[in-house]
Amino acid sequence: MGRCFNHKFVLNFCNFLFLLCGTLLIVAGCYLYTDNKRILLSRLLAAPSEQLSSLPQPLLYYIALGLAVAGFVAVLASVLGFWASCLHTYCFLSVYFLSVVVLLLAESIICLAITLWPHCLGISLDEAQMVKALQRNYGVPGQEQFTNAMDLAQTRFGCCGMRSSLDYDTSLWRLQSYGQRNWPVPLSCCVLANAPQPLAFLDPKPANETQCQALERSVYERERYTESCLVHLDSWYREQYGIFLAASLVLALVEFSVLLGIILTCTGIASRKARLDSSLSSQTFSQKSRRRPTAKSRQALVDNIYESEVQLRGQGAGTCLGQSSSRHVSSEDFKELYVQPRDLYKQRHNTTFKPIASDYQTPTRSYLV
Repeated sequence: MGRCFNHKFVLNFCNFLFLLCGTLLIVAGCYLYTDNKRILLSRLLAAPSEQLSSLPQPLLYYIALGLAVAGFVAVLASVLGFWASCLHTYCFLSVYFLSVVVLLLAESIICLAITLWPHCLGISLDEAQMVKALQRNYGVPGQEQFTNAMDLAQTRFGCCGMRSSLDYDTSLWRLQSYGQRNWPVPLSCCVLANAPQPLAFLDPKPANETQCQALERSVYERERYTESCLVHLDSWYREQYGIFLAASLVLALVEFSVLLGIILTCTGIASRKARLDSSLSSQTFSQKSRRRPTAKSRQALVDNIYESEVQLRGQGAGTCLGQSSSRHVSSEDFKELYVQPRDLYKQRHNTTFKPIASDYQTPTRSYLV
C-alpha cells in the first residue's frame, strides 16, 4: 500500500505540474494575442515568404492562438491524468500516456523545424531578400501592415532601412511617389519629438524635419537614424525564439516526468497484482496442507474402527510374570468386562440380576434390577 501511495502521489504531482504548464500556456497565448506591437513586428519576419506574407494576420497572431489551444489541450490531458490516477486502471493510463506522447512529439517537431529549418516555415532574415521585401512593399497600397511594422521597427530600434537609408532610393514608395517627392526617407527614420508615446510610429513627428530630410550626411546625421534595422530584427527574433525554446524545454521536462509517473504507476499496479496473487496462492496452499493431515487421521480412524481383528498385546498377569502374549478381541473379552461390574453391583446392593441373552452377545451394558 505504501508503494502504491507513493506512485499515485508522484503521478498526481506530475499532473499538477502539467496542469500548471497548460494554464501558463493559455495565459501566455492570451498575453501574446493582446501584444499588438509584438504581433505587428513579426510581419517583417515573414516578409520574404510569399505564403506567409499573404496571410491576413502576422505570424505571431497564429502562434498566440496555437499556444492557447496547446494549453487547453494540456489542461484537458492533465484532467484525464487525474481521472486515470483515481481509477488506477491500465486503460485510462494508456490513453493518458498516448496523449502526452502525441503532445511531446508535436512540440519536438515544431522546435526542430524552427531551430534547424526555419526557412521551411517561411522565416528568413536574408539581407538581400529583406531589402527586396522593403522596396516592394513599403508604402504600397494594400501593404499597410508591412508599412506599419517597418515604421514600428525604425521607431523602436532607432534604425532606418534594412541595410541603410539608401534602401528607399530604389523603392516603390520613392519611385512611384507614394510619399512626398522631396522626402528621401520616411518620417519614422527621423529622431521623433513624440518618441515616448506608444503610438508614435503611426503619427511620427520629427524633432527637425528639415535636417532629417536633407541630402548631405553632415546635415542629417544628427536628426536621422543611420543604423541597419536588420541587425536589430535578427536579435529580436533570437530573443523571441529563446523564450519559446525555454518554455518548450520546461514543458518537455514536465511531460517526461508525467510519462515517468505513468510508467511507475503501471509497474505499481503490476507489482500489487503479483503480491495479491502470491498471497492468495500461499493461503490456498496453507489451507490444503491443513486439510491433508485431517483427512489422513480420519481415514486412519475409520480403518481402525472397521478392522476385523485388532491385535492386542497383553498387559495382564502374563506381563507381570515376564511373559508377553498376544491375542485377538472376541466376545469373551466383552463378557468379562460386563459381567464383572454386575457381580460387584450385586455384592454392594444385594440385588438380583436377571441376565438376558443379549448380555453375552452384544458389547453393550444392560443392568436389570
